[in-house]
Amino acid sequence: MNTELAWFKSSYSDGTGGECVEVAACPSAVHVRDSKDTTRPALTLTPAAWAAFTDFAAA
Repeated sequence: MNTELAWFKSSYSDGTGGECVEVAACPSAVHVRDSKDTTRPALTLTPAAWAAFTDFAAA
């Protein structure tokens, strides 16, 4: 099964691209990629690992 991911950028992104990460979430994983080169493989994390990362980054 091939499911298309819906990628999102931060609302703080200026929209010109190339300076942020993009995130796509599905029930079993969170995918993170560099907006400068979207053809490269994404980093895939468990939802729990992503939550721990964002909690740490926000602290």
